Formats: sequence, structure tokens, C-alpha cells
Amino acid sequence: MKKVLVICEHNSARSQMFEAFLRKFGGGGYQVESAGFEPTRINPLVIEAMKEEGIDLSLKKTQSVFELFKAGKLYDYVITVCDESVAAKCPIFPGLTHRLHLPFPDPAGFIGTEAEKLEQTLWVRDAIKQAVRDFIDDHEQFLIRTSAGGFGRTA
Repeated sequence: MKKVLVICEHNSARSQMFEAFLRKFGGGGYQVESAGFEPTRINPLVIEAMKEEGIDLSLKKTQSVFELFKAGKLYDYVITVCDESVAAKCPIFPGLTHRLHLPFPDPAGFIGTEAEKLEQTLWVRDAIKQAVRDFIDDHEQFLIRTSAGGFGRTA
């Protein structure tokens, strides 16, 4: 089982969606959690968007990436889903860790009516959903190639 940490600025939207989809589609092959640099609360638009996917985030709590780091947690993959300026704050986790940066727009910054902001959030949700499926597919292909004695690529 691969341990995965997904990070964004507030752990209120993108990292929560990525975590939820990896749990849903990962088939038990991943132990995943998410965290933020400045945790707040789950964005209500994200809760609404994820309900359409049958995922309830209404009781989910946010957490600090620095608390996980201080606790000495180890991960196989650390995935940042925030923009470059925020992703640069990521602590270096000890041990063998593959770092991936998959930037997505932050729903907290969307402007417009509630319906327009929800539409933009749904677009981000769908993009994250596809990114999770791609991550799982890439990881499975890597395992198949390496177990067959071939050369795999790491993330």
C-alpha cells in the first residue's frame, strides 16, 4: 500500500477532492490524507460539488501539513495541487518520497454568482478526478513494468 499526502494552501478544496477521489478509485491500494499550509474549513462549494459524486465532505476536518511533518509521518508520494508560489513552501519529507506538482485553480478565488462559482468548482472537481485516475493508471503501469523486469518511470 502506497502512502500519499496531498497538499494545498488551506486544505479546503483541491487537496480534499484529490484525497476523496484517490480513496474512491484507489481500490485500497493507497493510504491517503490531505493537509494545508494554513488550514481553514472545507469550502461549501466543494462539499456541494462532491455530493454529486456521492462523496460527503461535510464532516471532514482540515489539517496542517506542518503538524504531519513534525509528527514524522512518511509518505511514498507528496502531491501538491496548489500554484507554484504556494507549492514552494512544501516541507521536504524524510525518506523515499516522490513529489508531484499538479496545479489546479483555487475555488476560494472564484468570482461571480454562486451558480458561476459552483460551475467553476465543478470544472476543477472534474479535472482533479481525471488527474487521480491518471495517477492511479501511471502507478499501476509502473508496477506492471517493474514486476516484469522492465524499466519503469517514477513520478
